[in-house]
Amino acid sequence: MKARERKREALVAKYATKREALKAAGDYLGLQKLPKNASPVRLHNRCKLTGRPRGYMRQFGLSRVTFREMALNGLIPGVKKSSW
Repeated sequence: MKARERKREALVAKYATKREALKAAGDYLGLQKLPKNASPVRLHNRCKLTGRPRGYMRQFGLSRVTFREMALNGLIPGVKKSSW
């Protein structure tokens, strides 16, 4: 799944300028002829380490599970478990 997502990111980057030009010209038939995976809407945030799609934390690029494990082990600078 991680490889598939990287492939989509590459397609989005490849067709970004062409997509912008077609949108500006109002050529919607030309837009439809582009590959489906070239649309940025099809991208999904995934954990950088595990590839988990749910519970993604944007600030760290990790899933909540991976973030918690790394934070408890002291692998993320500036993050520690709170207690009061």
